[in-house]
Amino acid sequence: MSTFSTFDFKGKKALVRVDFNVPLNDKLEITDDNRMRAEIPTIQKILNDGGSVILMSHLGRPKDGPSDKFSLRHLVNHLSELLGGKTVLFADDCIGERANITSSLLRPGEVLLLENLRFYKEEEKGDEGFAKKLAVLGDVYVNDAFGTAHRAHASTAVIAKFFPGDRKMFGLLMESEVKSAEKVLHEAKKPFVAIIGGAKVSDKMLILENLLDKATDIIIGGGMAYTFMKADGGNIGKSLCEDDRIQTALEILKKAEVKGVCIHLPSDSIIADKFDAAAQTSTAPSNNIPDGWMGLDIGPNAAEQFSNVIKRSKTILWNGPMGVFEMESFRLGTKAIAIAVADATKNGAFSLVGGGDSVAAVNMFRLADQVSYVSTGGGAMLEYFEGKELPGIAAISHSS
Repeated sequence: MSTFSTFDFKGKKALVRVDFNVPLNDKLEITDDNRMRAEIPTIQKILNDGGSVILMSHLGRPKDGPSDKFSLRHLVNHLSELLGGKTVLFADDCIGERANITSSLLRPGEVLLLENLRFYKEEEKGDEGFAKKLAVLGDVYVNDAFGTAHRAHASTAVIAKFFPGDRKMFGLLMESEVKSAEKVLHEAKKPFVAIIGGAKVSDKMLILENLLDKATDIIIGGGMAYTFMKADGGNIGKSLCEDDRIQTALEILKKAEVKGVCIHLPSDSIIADKFDAAAQTSTAPSNNIPDGWMGLDIGPNAAEQFSNVIKRSKTILWNGPMGVFEMESFRLGTKAIAIAVADATKNGAFSLVGGGDSVAAVNMFRLADQVSYVSTGGGAMLEYFEGKELPGIAAISHSS
């Protein structure tokens, strides 16, 4: 395995797996280009060396083959802008004659974007034949798509076997993602607080289990907190609760006690009489929510208590919001956490924010540049912290 930073791409065609799975509006305009911006340093390094770049990505979840709605051609103009006005060539297929001819004619300093990989079902199936057809397009394979590293797809894991050890590597984004995750998982300075939010305990059970051996404090917010509250004997009204996970929640609380990990549940909640932005709201103890009401955000006391825990930490992992922050009435808890993470970072803590909603929150509150690292990979980061080996990483790091 080569190191991207020291590799000389002069005269080489670099086949780069990127994650350009960006949201588009009804007019097929990009509404959030963070994933594209994150790739620019990798592309620029190859071009500056005198190499050419062939970019491959998926976009959305096309079910029945090619569809204009999911075409990567909608990204060409914006990518050109991000590259300072450089012309970006486009191949309207990712394999076959057109892709082969366009890539073979590519000259040093040129950029080619291939059509959506998921227009072929073989991509998600991890089909070896499909991976081989992609592999012939480039001299060097660079995986820079952390967002899809947990998928054993043709372009993220299988393709690596068609390149020798010194011709496959991680790009700059993947390198920094892995480095940041490793820093939290294996080199965390104590106190280490993990802030875990979101709707369901079932979605976060494995990450909670894994963090019990690493964190000093675990803050639990969002809808999943009410399953823990009910497990602990509280009245949660009609708050979200996974009754089939109550035993799991109890086991996590017991294990934490045995291991000396402090689990922090919200002492109070912002409650509402219905799941609606225009609902009536009030504040109540999280373990004594009136019948017919539901907790939709952590309350002011919980926000203050959680913030105090965060501010005295040296390492912070944040995955999941504290409430339904998309609605203005239930945003303050998540905002308080975001501010506390930024403050702790300012005071020397290392903070890693990952997962779609947490990333959306730090962007909403304009604090993304005040935390140590914002991960581009939601599901990939979650699986990494669950202790799973990611196929896209293993395909390169375990190769000769």
